[in-house]
Amino acid sequence: MFYSEISLIVITGWVSILSNARFRYRAVAVGGTFDILHIGHEKLLAKAFEIGELVFIGLTGDRLVSKLNKDHSVRTFTVRRRNLQQLLKARGWLSRARITELNDSFGPAIRRRRLEAIVVSEETRANGLRVNALRRSRGLKPLRLYVVRMVRTDDGKVISDTRIRRGEVNPRGRLRARVAARIR
Repeated sequence: MFYSEISLIVITGWVSILSNARFRYRAVAVGGTFDILHIGHEKLLAKAFEIGELVFIGLTGDRLVSKLNKDHSVRTFTVRRRNLQQLLKARGWLSRARITELNDSFGPAIRRRRLEAIVVSEETRANGLRVNALRRSRGLKPLRLYVVRMVRTDDGKVISDTRIRRGEVNPRGRLRARVAARIR
């Protein structure tokens, strides 16, 4: 009986610690195409989940992707959502995530009153500023803007889906052997 009581106290204490976790914001937004998930995406998402209790992830829909004039194909929304959910589950974030299909560049970030912050990359900082301008024009409070530095690969260039598709780098930002041989 004594052993069970100790176990219960430990378990209860652990649950208490988890339920009392404090985040800087109740609701945070982040968005992207998230085609080939790489270390840059992970860093962006990690910041959102670090500061937000609930994270709204805007995932670019297929119709919007077709308007982005990418110089390569992009996986379907269904595949990208599934891969994103797998990453979120592996990191323990899935229960705190709400994935929304983006049919325009800004999605719910310009409409949701309960959002408090938005996480963007250096590359998409201008979009974050535009979100706040649109929120102000709608009478909504601007979001606190968090800008995450772009992740650089071994050669000092920014990691991207395009570079991964070309075989220049892997999703962790490491140069592929054939590229490293050409650089020498």
